[in-house]
Amino acid sequence: MRTREKTIAIVLGGGKGTRLYPLTMDRAKPAVPFAGKYRLVDIPISNCINSEIRQIYILTQFNSASLHNHISNTYIFDTFSNGFVEVLAAEQTHQTDTWYQGTADAVRKNMKHFHDQNADYYIILSGDQLYRMDLGLMLERHIKSGAELTIAAKPISREQATGLGIISCDKEGMITNFYEKPAIDLDICEYKVDDEFMFSSLGVHADSSNEYLASMGIYIFNTKTMEEVLNNDKTDFGKEIIPDVIKQRKVATYLFDGFWEDIGTIKAFYETNLDLASINPQFNFYDERMPIYTHRRHLPATKVNFCNISNSLTSEGSIITNAYIVNSIIGVRTIIESGASLDGVYCMGASFYETQEQKAENAKKGIPNIGIGRGTIIRKAIIDQNARIGDGCRIGIDDIPRQEGDFAMYSIHDGIIIINKNAIIKNGTVM
Repeated sequence: MRTREKTIAIVLGGGKGTRLYPLTMDRAKPAVPFAGKYRLVDIPISNCINSEIRQIYILTQFNSASLHNHISNTYIFDTFSNGFVEVLAAEQTHQTDTWYQGTADAVRKNMKHFHDQNADYYIILSGDQLYRMDLGLMLERHIKSGAELTIAAKPISREQATGLGIISCDKEGMITNFYEKPAIDLDICEYKVDDEFMFSSLGVHADSSNEYLASMGIYIFNTKTMEEVLNNDKTDFGKEIIPDVIKQRKVATYLFDGFWEDIGTIKAFYETNLDLASINPQFNFYDERMPIYTHRRHLPATKVNFCNISNSLTSEGSIITNAYIVNSIIGVRTIIESGASLDGVYCMGASFYETQEQKAENAKKGIPNIGIGRGTIIRKAIIDQNARIGDGCRIGIDDIPRQEGDFAMYSIHDGIIIINKNAIIKNGTVM
């Protein structure tokens, strides 16, 4: 316990979040709604809390207002725990007037804040990954190995290795080399994991499904080591700092064989969300031993009137009437009117309920209410918060050419239609 109290976590919130645009148009990437009722940032924070690490910094610089609001309303520690979750947005000082230039630069510019905690270890986490890990076990591995840096690694196949950073290590699990995103036709046999180390770490033997190790972007540094390796102008951990440290210092790997997914792109975000609604999802939210925390909204239970709903999640506070919903996620406060049909839809819901007076004003203005209107059919789409989708709309249904890109009220990426936050989709729209 003494060791964990001297450990602080640093969650990298990312830059503009261009890969998740337009979901990041008006919010920081860590604040993007996820799994119906959560935000992306809840994943790393919950892993820290469940691992008894309660001094947590979130680094971000774009559209951070919603992130601040979520953090301040959710993670409130008592005075006895000495815990906190603090957002550190880019700021101008007498020493620098530039924004974060990369992940390493963001950490470097906030070292003065970290020094106040007098920590022995820094845990660096990503803000756009889905996993459940006891970080305390990784910390124990780091301390026992005597390494200056430990990198969490996921065993993967050769086919999966093309999009990830690949680690080579000896039979003791000490890292000897690193290769960023090897091409599929490149011979990287020398990077295969040592079977003895694999079995001692995870109790399984290496085969074609797990013979390479991919960096998960989760790092534990000794305090002095991180300060030394950041004493330069290098801007990125994965591309610059980590490869240099591996060449010059003792670096260990910690093997993790649970579910882990990078959800930093629209395609990955959409598919990972919908998988949560499947009969046997790859990630289990129903684990009371290591729960995922989020904001308590004190909303009523969802009301379902004469509906056909299957393989779907419905979040609290929603009202769904005479609707057909399959393979979908319904976010908080979602209003779905009679005759609507959703298939493969992530509806993020609403941040407030409209009053009868507001609905009457909507009718005067000729705009739909927040939610999904009567008889509207939607397929393969993400509906961002507070969107107004009118009656009789057909979204993603008809066999019509759809140009990829960003438009006034919606975007199309990887064949997935994204209805923007606060968008107004009028009655009868075909998209």
